[in-house]
Amino acid sequence: MTPLFPGGTSISDLAVYDWECADGVHGGTPHLHTVSTEAYVVTGGRGEVHTLSAAGFARDRLEAGTVLWFSPGTIHRLVNEDGLRLVVIMQNAGLPEAGDAVLTFPADVLRDRDAYLAAATLPADGSEAERAAAARTRRDLAVTGFQQLLKDVDDRGGQALADFHGLAAALVRPRAGSWAELWSGTVEAETERTRRQLAAIADGDPAHLGQAAVVRTTPRPGPRAFGMCGRLQTWAPEPGAGSEVNRERSWSGPAAGA
Repeated sequence: MTPLFPGGTSISDLAVYDWECADGVHGGTPHLHTVSTEAYVVTGGRGEVHTLSAAGFARDRLEAGTVLWFSPGTIHRLVNEDGLRLVVIMQNAGLPEAGDAVLTFPADVLRDRDAYLAAATLPADGSEAERAAAARTRRDLAVTGFQQLLKDVDDRGGQALADFHGLAAALVRPRAGSWAELWSGTVEAETERTRRQLAAIADGDPAHLGQAAVVRTTPRPGPRAFGMCGRLQTWAPEPGAGSEVNRERSWSGPAAGA
């Protein structure tokens, strides 16, 4: 069985898009996560991450060794200056796959759930070229919305960001029930397992230590997935090492992370 980390941590290797945007920079799709914390560990290249939160707009330099964390609600956009590569660490693995992320599309798209899903979803059966084109179109629409939001924040201050958060929450609200079930069966259950282990150690019972195991994971076959910010490499347990929920997978789908 693949070991679970408290918090349902997942990892992926991200090669940030080098596609040029309308504003002249190269990079990924601005987005936020509604309930999950995300971290970047930069492994190579150079670039920036642009963020928008209650603290305002910020630019942070990225180079090998940089580590940054984003709590839920932080809008972030990766900028690739020279071969930017990251290891992405995500809390609540399973929830990002289920649509925890919201892209910064223009407000009229965010208000229309069907329009949002149509703009955010890549063609499942498309060729590499078709999926790349769709991912780039999705990215460009989110960059347009992000630029509009920045201007709106300049004009109206924090209320503009609060309005965006309201639209994001309304978009994902129909999924909240299924997210709670997933969280209860994975993250909460794993936290409870740790509680039991702490109690066992306090009682002098080391039995769970005898269940220790080493599990190797291997790269998933096929080309890297088209994530929001770049091409994603994820891992799967070797045959015989799987579990019903693989916490070392990364996210995918119309509202994927990174």
